Amino acid sequence: MLNKIMLIGNLGKDPEMNYTPSGTAVTKFSLAVNRYRKSSTGERQEETEWFN
Repeated sequence: MLNKIMLIGNLGKDPEMNYTPSGTAVTKFSLAVNRYRKSSTGERQEETEWFN
């Protein structure tokens, strides 16, 4: 089974690449995704969500 995802955002730091004991490459990274919404007063607010 193969899963695919598409992520759009900003890297929080340099990706770290390691290998499992069987030789499979694994990359770790932090991704910041910004979204905008209006507050109860009508003011535009930016929210940042982090994915690790």
